Amino acid sequence: MASLLWGGDAGAAESERLNGHFSNLIHPQNHLLGIKSATIPNIDGSVNRIEEDDEDDVVDLAANSLLNKLIRQSLVESSHRVEVLQKDPSSPLYSVKTFEELRLKEELLKGIYAMGFNRPSKIQEMALPMMLAHPPQNLIAQSQSGTGKTAAFVLAMLSRVNALKLFPQCLCLAPTYELALQTGRVVERMGKFCVDVQVMYAIRGNRIPRGTDVTKQIVIGTPGTVLDWCFKRKLIDLTKIRVFVLDEADVMIDTQGFADQSIRIQRALPSECQMLLFSATFEDSVWQFAERIIPDPNVIKLRKEELTLNNIRQYYVLCGNRKDKYQALCNIYGGITIGQAIIFCQTRRNAKWLTVEMMQDGHQVSLLSGELTVDQRASIIQRFRDGKEKVLITTNVCARGIDVKQVTIVVNFDLPVNQAEEPDYETYLHRIGRTGRFGKKGLAFNMIEVDKLPLLMKIQDHFNSSIKQLDPEDMDEIEKIEY
Repeated sequence: MASLLWGGDAGAAESERLNGHFSNLIHPQNHLLGIKSATIPNIDGSVNRIEEDDEDDVVDLAANSLLNKLIRQSLVESSHRVEVLQKDPSSPLYSVKTFEELRLKEELLKGIYAMGFNRPSKIQEMALPMMLAHPPQNLIAQSQSGTGKTAAFVLAMLSRVNALKLFPQCLCLAPTYELALQTGRVVERMGKFCVDVQVMYAIRGNRIPRGTDVTKQIVIGTPGTVLDWCFKRKLIDLTKIRVFVLDEADVMIDTQGFADQSIRIQRALPSECQMLLFSATFEDSVWQFAERIIPDPNVIKLRKEELTLNNIRQYYVLCGNRKDKYQALCNIYGGITIGQAIIFCQTRRNAKWLTVEMMQDGHQVSLLSGELTVDQRASIIQRFRDGKEKVLITTNVCARGIDVKQVTIVVNFDLPVNQAEEPDYETYLHRIGRTGRFGKKGLAFNMIEVDKLPLLMKIQDHFNSSIKQLDPEDMDEIEKIEY
């Protein structure tokens, strides 16, 4: 397959620049921004001056999706059970255990194995026979990052393309240009032996003159630019599209205007076009959107195993202020054996203050917060996984989806609360769920001010679990704590 093409040398240069964006990984100490009158040492001995920042970190769905793609380079074992709802319940339900059973073109099979896929993932086992069926079938599928979802729909696109026809035949919508590039990389790798199939990007910055004859068979882009290329510039003839993919639907509807733009594009597609929609979550709003845009679909849902607190021992420490919290944290840290720990703060300000305090006391710490770019976050998480830092201090940007087997302790330096200052139960569950994973036992410590005790009691009642008070000055009691 030809390398990713944009149109002309300038486009190729822009592609190279954007691809370089993902490999520009930074040492975390260079990005401890936002602490007033403090300095942080860099690797080269220089210092960074940083200013105070009191913002809550808001989880960016698109950034989180990209982050998970970057940190999950291989398939993860899913704890979900796959539930299939067929358009025609009387038709036989097929699944495959090997890629050979799909009777793919030889060049596609070589591409799959070259990517390191040995056998289909759990969702691929069920989805691929539907996606590759003749006649084509529409599909709505729930799938997390790391389950082989992108590879599955890329395989469907490459299987339907006629390399001899030099016009767009497959169209994939993604919510951001970074996610579009990630999908394009999968197309390039899987299609490396499909020498006559090429990709083009309909994303901001890729300016194609009106009247240009687009000869690439696969177009990947964001809804606004694709809409412009189809209806204003007349670069893409939607009546010739054979496969339409809408990826990251939950992120798409979270972005203003993207849902309506996607529907406008879909309505111009021919009735025989295969339509595939993927989403990590399926809130009611996502279902309503999916049902509007994908006619007569098969549906694959994931029934998630319930997160449980049963194997996590929970404690709380009453504190007067954040200095008291830090002293309590130091006592706990000194009294029990810790593999790796994640400490959650509600605001960037507290996260940065705590990072400086721990670094000045000689601890190996990294800071993960929302102002970092996605590739910087990925670098920090990988360093933490590799054990280069023992403590990860973070805001809610890290509350979900990041699995590190060595994490034995989670600390809530601040309780998670919503805008109404009530307990955020779901965030609490996902935070302390970072420990006690993979069947192991874990510990969770909540550092709370006295006036926050009623909130903690609400959390205890909500989960019907026991949260035991701990005296941070009683080292004998702390040393008795076991996993």
